Amino acid sequence: MNSFDGIKDFQKQLMQFFIDTALEAEMEDHLGYSKHEKVDKPNKRNGHTKKTVRRDSGDLEISIPRDRNGNFEPAQI
Repeated sequence: MNSFDGIKDFQKQLMQFFIDTALEAEMEDHLGYSKHEKVDKPNKRNGHTKKTVRRDSGDLEISIPRDRNGNFEPAQI
């Protein structure tokens, strides 16, 4: 692997981390509480769905959070 491939791989990992973090922040805003906070609300987190996003620089596999009501629509995607 040459240094250019290493840089592209790092850029891909960084973009994937950024998108996953942004989606988790959107879910927190949607639900009104943070990930590990104990609350008594009917709508809670319900896992993640994997999705492949095609980009000019290569495909990214991101993890989209789900809620129990199924009404979470991320603005990032």
